Amino acid sequence: MTKTATTVKSPALPAEWRDFLALTKPRVMVLVVYTGIIGMLMAPVALPLALGFTAILCIALAAGASGALNQWYEADIDALMKRTMKRPLPDGRMDAQSALHFGVGLSGFAVLTMGFALNWLAAGILLGSILFYVVIYTVWLKRRTPQNIVIGGAAGAFPPLIGWAAATGQVSALPVLMFALVFFWTPPHFWSLALFMEADYGAAGVPMMPNVAGERSTRRQILFYTLPMAVCAIAPWALGMTGLVYGIAAIVLTAIFAALAFRVSKRTSDAAMKAERQLFKYSILYLFALFGVLLVDKFI
Repeated sequence: MTKTATTVKSPALPAEWRDFLALTKPRVMVLVVYTGIIGMLMAPVALPLALGFTAILCIALAAGASGALNQWYEADIDALMKRTMKRPLPDGRMDAQSALHFGVGLSGFAVLTMGFALNWLAAGILLGSILFYVVIYTVWLKRRTPQNIVIGGAAGAFPPLIGWAAATGQVSALPVLMFALVFFWTPPHFWSLALFMEADYGAAGVPMMPNVAGERSTRRQILFYTLPMAVCAIAPWALGMTGLVYGIAAIVLTAIFAALAFRVSKRTSDAAMKAERQLFKYSILYLFALFGVLLVDKFI
């Protein structure tokens, strides 16, 4: 699938700082930064405050750069979707070249700062996360396959690895499990959104799972991907990496997630899409809560 015909408005005025901020997708950045912080704090090495702040700043800047480059490339389809048509590029508040330069510059600054201030393993993973999101997901997968979210989900799973690597200069089993948890969490999270945003994605020609495989198949796959997610959520406790507090919380929180996913899998389409909206909202709370309990368990 090639890029759709553009309907992006021509910029009328110079972009404001708010437009550059909007390019970074601040709401998405919150979860990225949060999981990166937990990954760093779960590491057996405690960074000095200044270095810890620098590491998280680099993760935030890299996430913002990825969002900017994503919006630069997708301005044409953003203009066709109600959810995104008011972003700076499709709304004509910024020109494409400014967005591109902003994204590339922010990427370079984040990676080089991480490398010189912390270590080059963390910088390499940070660079890999940017390239994965922009090149693999945005350019290659999103317009070509309904598996875009499955494979592209790895891009959002890197922050715990980066945070851990920034603190230790290496990667071990726990951050890999954190990575896997976010990776398998991504399809149920985004496909529940895609179910009640199906018309929007259809208008933009994006091959999200409901638009290509149909709602019934998407509902089954939401439940299917919940199973390995559940394994990854409980594994740190089962393998002795965490204590009982995390184990109990992981079982309870994941059981609620699975129950909501099961309900979505058994439903047929309705105008309100109440169950799908509930799963989408809970999935965000789930990841915040689970990572938070992971940290609480460590200090208890």
